[in-house]
Amino acid sequence: MANLKHTDIPYIQKFVESVEGAGYVLDFSNASFSQFMSSVAGVNIDQDKYHIYGGSKGKRFKAFLEIENDKIVGKTLDALIQHWEAYQILNDAKTTKKLEMCVEKVQGISNSLLGKELSSTSKDMTEEEFLDKDFEILPVHELGLDDALVEIINGRITEIRKGIRSKTALSILFLCGSSLEGILLGVASNNPALFNQAKASPKNKAGKVHPFHEWSLASFIDVACEVGFIGLDVKKFSHALRDFRNYIHPYEQWSSGFNPDHHTAKISWQVLQAAINDLSKLK
Repeated sequence: MANLKHTDIPYIQKFVESVEGAGYVLDFSNASFSQFMSSVAGVNIDQDKYHIYGGSKGKRFKAFLEIENDKIVGKTLDALIQHWEAYQILNDAKTTKKLEMCVEKVQGISNSLLGKELSSTSKDMTEEEFLDKDFEILPVHELGLDDALVEIINGRITEIRKGIRSKTALSILFLCGSSLEGILLGVASNNPALFNQAKASPKNKAGKVHPFHEWSLASFIDVACEVGFIGLDVKKFSHALRDFRNYIHPYEQWSSGFNPDHHTAKISWQVLQAAINDLSKLK
């Protein structure tokens, strides 16, 4: 079982009930909660062992906290915080200082379980701090994608590294954007229910979710952040990449006045690396 103090539980409970209230876990439906717990924690939260206190999402999550180990609980709490942050942004939700302090406390609990130093969830990462993040290894092979796609992505990463050295900003933007779109399409295809049920999923006028091949990179990023697959930093600094397809045609680039420089290319490359790093931790 996770090494939680008796004073930790009220903070966690207050946090998971902060969106829909008692018995709920943030804004998750039963289906999306099951998908989330399977993807992040690797557990089937519908199993009988998680029903010792009852069948609500909140009761099952309470049992989960008591049953699973430090690493699994810490990782899950961290993913829930990322999901909450995305929910706040995408729904323009209001918060309070007390709730922010509660979320920060839960982040501290997560960090403690994972053996990390405490970091404030309310602190906005600066662009300089984001660019300073170091990703020595890009574990594309751990993303659950087809081997052929992994080979193609790795080939593009090689081209991106060459482009960074030769400062070919526009080609880097296209390579990073298309690579991230391909990766997220593969991840979404492996988790269709979770992505389709997300509030940020693109829909037609009738409210029906578009098939994945019609999604833009911006939609993939928003949903992946909402479900906790990628961090808020990836979403925050993805502004240049989100609409990369708009600049493939020279006229569209000219009419928009978009002229990427080497700094834009470096940010785009960092976004791709950070996303791969986040997604590799799902298993």
